[in-house]
Formats: sequence, C-alpha cells, structure tokens
Amino acid sequence: MASYAKPENALKRAEELINVGQKQDALQALHDLITSKKHRAWQKPLERIMFKYVELCVDLRRGRFAKDGLIQYRIICQQVNVSSLEEVIKHFMHLSTEKAEQARSQAQALEEALDVDDLEADKRPEDLMLSYVSGEKGKDRSDRELVTPWFKFLWETYRTVLEILRNNSKLEALYAMTAHRAFQFCKQYKRTTEFRRLCEIIRNHLANLNKYRDQRDRPDLTLPESLQLYLDTRFEQLKIATELELWQEAFRSVEDIHGLMCLVKKTPKASLMVVYYAKLSEIFWISSSHLYHAYAWVKLFNLQKSFNKNLNQKDLQLIASSVVLAALSVPPYDRRRGASHMELENEKERNFRMANLIGFNLEPKFERGEVLSRASLLSELVSKGVLSCATQEVKDLYKLLEHDFLPLDLALKVQPLLAKISKVGGKLSSASSVPEVQLSQYVPSLEKLAALRLLQQVSQVYQTMKIECLSQMIPFYSFSVVEKISVDAVKHNFVAMKVDHMKGVVLFGSLGIESDALRDHLTILAENLNKARALIYPPAKKASKLGEVLPSLADVVDKEHKRLLARKTIIEKRKEEQERQLLEMERVEESKRLIEQKKTEEAEKKRLADEIEQRKIFRIRKEIEEKEQEEAQVLLQETITGKKWAKRILEGDEKISKQKLMELALTEQLRERQEMEKKLQKQAKTMDYLERAKREESAPLIEAAFQQRLVEERILHEREQEREIVESKQRHQGDLKEKNRLSRILDYKVIFQERVMSRRQEEFARRRVEREEQISQMIQARRQEREILRKKVFYVRTEEERLRKLREEEEARKREEAERRKKEEAERKAKLDEIAEKQRQRERELEEKERLRKEALLGRSTDGLSKPSEPLAATRLRRQGAESTGQAPPPETDRWGSRQDDRDRPSQLPGDRWRSGTGSDDRRPSFGGGSRSTSTWSSSRSSRGGSDR
Repeated sequence: MASYAKPENALKRAEELINVGQKQDALQALHDLITSKKHRAWQKPLERIMFKYVELCVDLRRGRFAKDGLIQYRIICQQVNVSSLEEVIKHFMHLSTEKAEQARSQAQALEEALDVDDLEADKRPEDLMLSYVSGEKGKDRSDRELVTPWFKFLWETYRTVLEILRNNSKLEALYAMTAHRAFQFCKQYKRTTEFRRLCEIIRNHLANLNKYRDQRDRPDLTLPESLQLYLDTRFEQLKIATELELWQEAFRSVEDIHGLMCLVKKTPKASLMVVYYAKLSEIFWISSSHLYHAYAWVKLFNLQKSFNKNLNQKDLQLIASSVVLAALSVPPYDRRRGASHMELENEKERNFRMANLIGFNLEPKFERGEVLSRASLLSELVSKGVLSCATQEVKDLYKLLEHDFLPLDLALKVQPLLAKISKVGGKLSSASSVPEVQLSQYVPSLEKLAALRLLQQVSQVYQTMKIECLSQMIPFYSFSVVEKISVDAVKHNFVAMKVDHMKGVVLFGSLGIESDALRDHLTILAENLNKARALIYPPAKKASKLGEVLPSLADVVDKEHKRLLARKTIIEKRKEEQERQLLEMERVEESKRLIEQKKTEEAEKKRLADEIEQRKIFRIRKEIEEKEQEEAQVLLQETITGKKWAKRILEGDEKISKQKLMELALTEQLRERQEMEKKLQKQAKTMDYLERAKREESAPLIEAAFQQRLVEERILHEREQEREIVESKQRHQGDLKEKNRLSRILDYKVIFQERVMSRRQEEFARRRVEREEQISQMIQARRQEREILRKKVFYVRTEEERLRKLREEEEARKREEAERRKKEEAERKAKLDEIAEKQRQRERELEEKERLRKEALLGRSTDGLSKPSEPLAATRLRRQGAESTGQAPPPETDRWGSRQDDRDRPSQLPGDRWRSGTGSDDRRPSFGGGSRSTSTWSSSRSSRGGSDR
C-alpha cells in the first residue's frame, strides 16, 4: 500500500497508470488513498480524486469498490461539505446510465447489422451450428454479452446510492431523485423483479428510520419538506406498480402511503390524494372488491368536486356516472353467507385493512355491513346529489335496476342503455387529475346485475317457467351462463329456484319458506289460528258487581278509619322505642368503634410494613418482568419483523414473554405454511382445469387453421413459380443482349488484367523480402534478450547457492563452538565440585583436632580421653570409606540429636572462623594448609580461564 504526502500525487500516479493501460492498479491506488486514515480531512483535491475514482469504477464495473469509496467519502465530507458528496454521486449515476445506454444502442446496432446480413445472404454453416448448440438467438446473445452486465451494474449503482443516502437528512432530495430514477429504470426495461426488491429496500429504510429515532443526521418526517419528498417517492412507486401490473406490490405501496400519513397525522395535498384514490380504485377493481372500488370512486368524486375548480361540466358528469355505475356493479347479496369461520375471519381482516385505506376507521367489533354496504352507498349517492350529476342513461339504468318492477322486459330495456354506456368515456380535460375514464369496464357487472334482478322479479311472479322463455328474456347471456349466475345467487340466499333439465323448466320457490325461518312456521300457524278463532267466537262479557257492594260500603269505611287510627298510635310507640334502642346502640357502637380504631391503627401499621415489603418484592419482580419484556421486544423486532401478527403485537399494549413469543412464531409459521399449501393446491387445480379447457377448445381451431394455411400456401407456391419462370426468361434475354454488347472489349480487359497482376506480383515479392528481413532481425533480437536473461538467472541462482552454503557453514561452526563450550563448562564445574569436596573434608579433620585439643586443655582424665577416641577412630574410618567411594560422609550427631558440623561451624568460610580464635601455634599449620589449598584452587581456575580465552 503506497503512502502519498499529498492527494495530488496519488491522482497524478493514477493518471500515469491509466495512460499505460493499467486501470486496475490506478483504481487500487486511489482506493488506498481514500480509505487511508491519513487523509480524513476534506479538501478540494479529494473531490477531483473521487470523480476519477468513480470513472474508473464504472469503466471496470467494480461496484464493490465504488460503494466502499463513497462510504469513506461520506464520512469525510458529512459535516464539512455535503454538496461535494452530492456532486460525486450524481456524476457516478450519470456515468452508469450513459454506459448502459451505450451498451443498449450498440446491441441494437449489432442486431440490425445481423438482420441486414441475414436478409442479403444465407447463413453460414458455422452460424447454424452455433445457433443449434447455444440454443439462443443473436439478440439474446448480444444482450447477454453486452447489455446485461451494464444493466446489472446500473442496478447495483442505484442500490449503492440508496444505501448511502438512506439516513442523511441533508441529501433527502438526492435520495428521492435516485429512487425515482430507479423506478423509471424498472419501468423502461420491464424489470419486475428488481422493482419488487427496490420497493422492499425503500420500505426497510423507512422502517429503520422509525426504529432508530435517536440517530445523528436522521431525516425528520414531521417537517413538511421531508414528508413531501417521502410521499412523492411512494406515489411514484404506486404509479410504476400499476403500470407494470404488479397489483400486489401496488396494494403494499398504498399501505405504505397510508402508514406514512398516519405516522405524521397530516393529510397530503389534494392532487396527491386524487392520485391515491384513483390508483386505489383501480387496485380494488382488479381484486374484485367492487364495494371498496365504489367507495374509492366516491372519495375521488368529492375531492374533484371540492378542490378542482377548473373541472368542466362534462368531466364532472363523466366522473359522477362512473361513481354510480361502480356502486351498481356491487353484487346485491352478501357473499359471507355460507362461508366457514376461518374464511369469515380472513375476510373481516381484509375488509378492515381496505376500509382503513379509504378512510373508514371501522371498529373490529362491528360488522362491515353495519357501516359499508351497497344499500347505504346508493342512498348516500342519491342524498348527496351524485346521481343528479350523472348522464341520463345512467339515471335510467339506476331506475330500472333498483326501483322498477319489470320481470318480463327488464333485460330488454337494459340492453340498449348498456350499449350506449359502453361507448361513453375517454380522456378528460387537462384540468382533471384523473387521466381517463372508461364506462365500458362496468358493462359485464351491470349485465350480471340485470340478470339477477330479472331472476329475482320473475321468482316473485312465476312458480314455473320454460328454459327457452327465460333464455329469450336475457338476451346478452346464454342459459349456461345464466345457470352459473343463478347457482351463485341461490348459494347466497338471493333467489330460490331450481332447474329441471329433464322437463326443460325452471322452478321458482318462496325465499321465506326456504330460509332459516322454516323452523318457526308451525308456531306462526298456531298463533294465526288462535287469532282467527277469537274473531269467530268472541268471549262472553261478565256482569257488574257494583250493585251488590254499595249497601255495605259505609260500614266498611268506618271500620277502616278506626283501624287506621289504631295503627297510627302503634306506629308512634314503635318509633319512640326504636329511637331509644338507637341511642343505646350508638353508645355501644362508640365504645366498639374506639376499640376497633385502636386495633385498626395497629393493623394499619402492620399493613404499611407489609405493603412496603410487598412493594419492594413487586418492584423487583416488575424489573425482572420489564427486562424480560424488553428482551422479548428486541427479539420480536430483530428476528420476525415484517410479520403481520408481530406488527400487531408491537403496535398494541399487550405484554408478551419469550416463551409465548416463540409459541406465536411457531404457530404463525405453521399457519402460513398450511395456507400456502392450500393456495398452491387450489392454484394448481385451477391451472390444470384452465389448461385442459384451453387445449380442448383450441384443438379444432388449430386443425382448421392448419388446413386453411395449407391451401393458401399451395396457391401462393403456384403463383410464385409462374412469376419466377416469367422473370427468369426476361433476365436470360437481357443477359444475352448484355453479353453481346460487352464481348467487343474482352481483349482490352485481359490486357489490363495482366498488367495489374504483374505489378502486384512485383510489389508482393518486394514486401515479402522486407518482411522476412524484419522477422529475422526480431528473432535475432529476441534470441539475444533470452540469452542475456538466461545468464542473469544463472548468475542470481549461483550467487544464492553460494550465500546459502556460507550461511550453513557459519551455523555449523557456531553449533560446534557452543557444544565445545558446554563441554568445557561441564568439566570445569566437575573439577570445582571435587576441589570443594576435598576442602570440606580438610575442614572437618581440623575441627576434630581442635575439639580434641580443647578436651586435653580442660584436664580430663585418661578415661575421659580414651572414650571419645573411639568415636574419633570410628569417624576417621567412616571418612576414609567415604573418600574411597567418592561420597561425602554423613553428618555426625551428638546425644541431643544435633549435627556436629552444624553445631561447631559458625559460618561458610573457614577463614572467618580461624580469625575469631585465640591465635595458638597449633592452628598456624592448619591455616597455612588452608591457604595453600585456596591458592592452588585459584591458580587452577586462572589456568583454565586462560585456556578458555
């Protein structure tokens, strides 16, 4: 890795390498400079270096190098000069786009040239063989070799730039521009897979932006400018998704826009909302959600009428007609009847999501039919005057289908209206944000609605009808289609009918009898019979008893008055007794209250102490639970982010543990796998049926087309043969005339040809001689170069071999010297040990002599002297034996168990002990002997040292 003092030096070096054709080395040099820690401060030359760096990356198609360099440059100029990074990124994208366009134009030119050659001449045998072996056409090969690598690099460029700019608040506009250009790339070249990945990338960027809100330089979505940029990007994504017919991705884009609006709680501009509802209505129509399609059109009509002041009457009438027809296209029955519980739950979740997208916040506990229904929508259109703005044909159609009762003529009167409506539509004026409205798309749904209304009205009038009559009453459908429609209507309890093909009739029944109320018809019959019986035989009236009661009425009143007075007296006495008892009870209660208060205070103190302890325990448990909850939330966000149930858990306030989280994840995975298997099975079955049906229908058509083609080709072949014969005769006559005309200059042509051939032959011989001389000179020069190179290699190898041998000899000499020194050191150490052992023996003998001398001086008896002489003699014998065996004698112990040498020796050196003595003459020979031994040891050491030196 080269180190440069100045960035200009690296740029100069890179240009030199580029001039000699080493672009990879130049790119590596600039990459080392950009990624080095030495140049982390921004300066102007770095910008020019980055321009050259991205140019090399584009030329060599090194996407990884470009990403690393841009990330390092972003770190360098993030806080100093962000505009420089913006210019570099724009230059990078411009170069990538230009290269991709050049490759595409080159491939097209190559394809055209190949096509021209194919038209003028037949294919060569090698071309045919190559086409059979490769299995692809010329265009496919040219795309694979020229266009595809550059398109891949351009796609990688867009991804790299989006990744670099995703969390940069200062370059939000550049981020939005890059996303728009990537969308246009996917649209222009029909790259559906890349478009899905691009949408997922942008969706993840926004999710991470909301997840990590405390990051530095993070875009603030609460600002109007930032919000507008992100919304524009999502709306562009929605437009491209609908143009590419990626309806699933379009629905997810709509959910992204709705989530972004809910996130900032701010409604975008009316022009954007018009696009939002227009695309949403298109998505709902494709997904057969006709009710929500109609509600989206209602929202769109209200926005156009409120905010678009330049909208003319014709466009307003066309939009209102589309709203009314969309509402009429909704099926008149509820499809939820007869569905399973799982299907109802899935449908409820789906309806809840779609209602939120069009601005209806439904509560999950309410059903969709209570708020959003076909009847409520039609009544709203009538009450708000939308129907009055529609065309007359639409009004008549609404009246026929919703209000008139014409069981025999309904379809015949609807058919001309539908024919007129199918021709209405087209592009709107420039003042409208909706580009085009076509009413013909609602005709199939309206025909189905007309058939259903006719069946419903006929079932109320007739009980039996022939199949031929019913088919004539519905002119735009065959009876097989009518039968399919009726099956669906009967399934959803809209009409009650049966088809008897053996008799050729249709049987209509009562919808009420065949409904769920069938189980109550006996009870209703009994009640009606009781009412009829009461009307026929009314009950007899009873006679009045007032005349019997009047004579004794006065006595009864007097007795009742006396009874009431006595009762009043008793009540007063009872009140006094009750008041006395209450006073007594109050005194007792007061004494009890005081006692209870004292007990309560003691219990309160105890309760407070227990409560403090419980709070402490609860706080500890709560901290543990919060920690587990945080870990569960982190695991939920990191591992299974993007799942619907995970989003519901994150948005809700429900606490969830790790174990429950793992159970939910496993349950969700199992449910998704089962749903996917069911969908795949159903889709496979549907595809099998469709493919079989298509093949059965197409087989006779293909055979007929083939026979017709044979006849046409035979006629054409005969005609071409006749024309070719006539043209051949004409050409032959013309050629004969031309030959006769040119035969007179044949001699001059031969003379001229010989002259030109001779001149060219001479020129060829001269140039061949020159070429042979030049080749011989080049061969001689190369031979000399190889000889010089061979000599250099031989010299280098010889020198290396010589140096290696010298190193080996030096290492062997050093090893021998080290071994010799170790051996001499071991011998010297052994001699020193032997001399030291002899010195110790002499010291012990001297100590023994000194002890005997002290005992003689103390005047011991001859017996006392003779006793220790025995151990002395034994000691001498032991020492002689030890010297003969080469081992040191064992230490002697006295009667107290202490060693003789430890008790008598005061220090390690013998000279110190004799210096502290009394200076007797008997010790001088011993001191001299010790000196001689010491001097002998020193001389021997000095002689060895000399030999060592």
